[in-house]
Amino acid sequence: MFDIPSLDLSREPALRDLIDDKAKPVGSLGRLEALALQIALIRGEERPALGKARSVIFAGDHGITAEGVSSHPPEVTAAMVGNFLAGGATISAFTRIAGAQLRVVDAGVASPLPAHPDLTDAKIAPGTRNSALEPAMTGAQRDAALDRGMALAREAVAEGVDILAPGEMGIGNTAAASLIVHRLAPAPLDAVVGRGAGLDDPGLTRKRAVLARAAARTDTTDPLAVLAEFGGFEIAMMTGFMLGGAAENRIVIVDGFIAGAAALVACRIAPPARERMVFAHRSAEPGAKAILDALEAAPLLDLGLRLGEGSGAALAIPMVRAAAAILTDLADYPRGPGQ
Repeated sequence: MFDIPSLDLSREPALRDLIDDKAKPVGSLGRLEALALQIALIRGEERPALGKARSVIFAGDHGITAEGVSSHPPEVTAAMVGNFLAGGATISAFTRIAGAQLRVVDAGVASPLPAHPDLTDAKIAPGTRNSALEPAMTGAQRDAALDRGMALAREAVAEGVDILAPGEMGIGNTAAASLIVHRLAPAPLDAVVGRGAGLDDPGLTRKRAVLARAAARTDTTDPLAVLAEFGGFEIAMMTGFMLGGAAENRIVIVDGFIAGAAALVACRIAPPARERMVFAHRSAEPGAKAILDALEAAPLLDLGLRLGEGSGAALAIPMVRAAAAILTDLADYPRGPGQ
């Protein structure tokens, strides 16, 4: 199910030569040249012309919000989905600027959502259970979410999408992500728990206490078990989406903290998925550093973002296209010895 082969790195020297022989000083485009190399290896092409880019926002609610771990009520999840679809959210604006498609997936929103052409109903259940008291989801629910995410990636590829930029929406999902990162990075729980959407000091203290209770229920470090114990349906489905995109040798742009937690699960399940991932930005959420360190990832941007929604991933889409253009659009300028 998660059999993703490693990239063929034997092609790397030849690809480096191609990049060096473009009409520019060697190394003058810095990290964009490393990104161009990665894209060529992922796509298996010397001139990787990239097709469509798609931002897919997975939405779900979390039972652990009953413990007061968020400054916003769960109803905000459905309200924000409506804003995405109406075109008024940050991710709506950023995808328009990036020339990317925007799709929203109901992975497990507690409230019913009206039908919309850009909304996919993949609801596993109306929100997870309270992971401070019991596993957030059953094994069957987790597997259904992973399978649906992988299928959505395959569908996107069949529709000509080469750049996948997943994001999320779900009140309480920084709590779920913190528990996942704590267990899979691994990292001390207090080091990865942040304020989320704006908790005050008493709220942050309460959140840490609640997550400590949740973490004490089980000591599992198996990635699939951790996902079921602490994750959200949107995180699980996004994990499947990343695995599906990696299996299809597409570029998977990883957004911030929540998407990073899904990427961490995906890489623990299938380590070669990491080779297909481009990390968009360094989130201001404290747990993001643990993810980047665990996956040895250097993000493209450092803007102090902590919104989620796939907003940072959308900002990175033009950078990915620019890197590919080094190989597809720049003139060749072969250099002689010593040049």
